[in-house]
Amino acid sequence: MLRYCLYLFALCIALPAHAAIDLSIDTGHSARMWTTTQLLSRPDAQTVTIPIDVAFRRTMHYRAVPLCALLPGLEHGDRLQFVANDGFSVDIAADTILNTDGAQAWLAVEDPRHPWPTLPDNKGDAGPFYVVWTHPAAAHIGTEQWPYQLARIKRTQDVAIRFPATAPDTSLPASSPVRHGYAVFQRTCFACHTLNGQGDARMGPDLNIPHSPTEYLSTDMLRAFIRNPQSLRRWPQGKMFGFPTQESLSDADLDALLAYLRYMAQHKVAP
Repeated sequence: MLRYCLYLFALCIALPAHAAIDLSIDTGHSARMWTTTQLLSRPDAQTVTIPIDVAFRRTMHYRAVPLCALLPGLEHGDRLQFVANDGFSVDIAADTILNTDGAQAWLAVEDPRHPWPTLPDNKGDAGPFYVVWTHPAAAHIGTEQWPYQLARIKRTQDVAIRFPATAPDTSLPASSPVRHGYAVFQRTCFACHTLNGQGDARMGPDLNIPHSPTEYLSTDMLRAFIRNPQSLRRWPQGKMFGFPTQESLSDADLDALLAYLRYMAQHKVAP
């Protein structure tokens, strides 16, 4: 009996701590909880290779399920919120997932018997659920659209409706750089930060209250920080990856993002 108990104890230690976590998916048409065992045993689960993985920064091989297959009733125009255990939260348009441009979204599932390596720079684990993309450049998939440590996926409303204090005034023309910057903000910063006290993410500080970074950093320093957070101060525990390439964040998008942040610095709303 003692030998059997010791075996069970050793087995518990060997398995990753997140092995028993379930994934909640609610598309508004149906809701379901998935376990790793259920997902790995699906007939459409297959091995996919990601040549330049966003989280691990190297080639990775995963057992994965086509994400669309887990999203019953998903329609063009819908929006989905992806929420991670570490406080990361990102909205992805259904049009991005349903695109026919060649990029495909997959739900990578960590097998407890073959755990993934830890993330670079002491950033913990990525599992047990991680959205990865094959051929991401075909649909201009950004780095923030690869949520790992995923806990739930649910249908949601447009960000401007849910969080009106983050939205520019409706009087601004559609061609305004501020409006363009708001779209970039939603795709990049809003996954980790709040603004004017609003948002779902809990990883980083608010970007307008009490001060916008545009109020205490020069444009050049802020631009460099967004490209490489470690360029401002060395912080080994920092979680922000940055956007170092034109593919992850173009100069035009970065300019628009700074225009939005400068605009919102003049439109603070106390939380």
